[in-house]
Amino acid sequence: MLTDIKGSFIIAQTPFDDRGAVDFDSIDSLTDFYIDHGANGFVVLGVSGEGGKLTSEEAQQVSRRFIARAGGRPVIVGVSNPSTAQLRLLTEQAMDGGASGVMIAPPGGLRTEVELLGYFAAVFDLIGDVPTVLQDFPGSTGVWMSVPSILKLIDAHPQIQVVKEEDLPSLEKITQLRAGGGRRVAILTGNNGMYLPQEMERGIDGPMAGFSHPEMLSGVYRLFTTGRAEEAHDLFDRYLPLLNYEAQGFWGVAARKEVMRRRGAIRHATMRVPGPRLSRDHLREIDLLMQRVQRRVSELA
Repeated sequence: MLTDIKGSFIIAQTPFDDRGAVDFDSIDSLTDFYIDHGANGFVVLGVSGEGGKLTSEEAQQVSRRFIARAGGRPVIVGVSNPSTAQLRLLTEQAMDGGASGVMIAPPGGLRTEVELLGYFAAVFDLIGDVPTVLQDFPGSTGVWMSVPSILKLIDAHPQIQVVKEEDLPSLEKITQLRAGGGRRVAILTGNNGMYLPQEMERGIDGPMAGFSHPEMLSGVYRLFTTGRAEEAHDLFDRYLPLLNYEAQGFWGVAARKEVMRRRGAIRHATMRVPGPRLSRDHLREIDLLMQRVQRRVSELA
């Protein structure tokens, strides 16, 4: 169950070797890296986790490897798919493999509230009583869900236990969801953690984001929840230039993988095709950003 979810939930990358095959040993080292830096749980096979580039068999193997290594921490598996039959299969495989729940975003092409409500009614009729994270990410899906529509979905489907809110601007939408009444669900936020301090102040239950320095995400959450907001802002500010650099869509994911390779979390920074390859200019920019982060974090310590 995800009803009491809170803390720092990492959007995990999927490691590949230098030939593009899944690197299962790096899944183990990456999971340990996230845990050592404060992760309370994981989301695997999300958009930035390159879940759409895996075969069905690979997706099952990857999710099970993360679950086995997570040491009992919650693992949520992204199963969004234009095919409801495939979504059902992915959900069954994830839950059979020990997942704590699944994350679902509406497919592109939905244009009205009637279509949106009808889609999720059909999905939950297929997958049954599976704890679900409703992902509100119109920048990726092209589907804009209003606050009233989200509240209707929450009211109609008890399976929805978490909203991952990453519409922009996110802040007012968070406030409206919190004020909307009805059944309370957890709200976690993505957008690479770019607005995390303000989102914490608006009442979220934690970040659900990816960043090459997950200790920032968990640290900001911990400081806010212990009443040390000023220190949380200071910590966030020290990482902001690199965080901003990693917010460049899949180019940012490529940079994130390179930084985590340098930090020893994974063996290779490979992204599967289609995916960007970093140039010498990118690597030089990453050098500078990492140096500046290390210097500013040392000053804070």
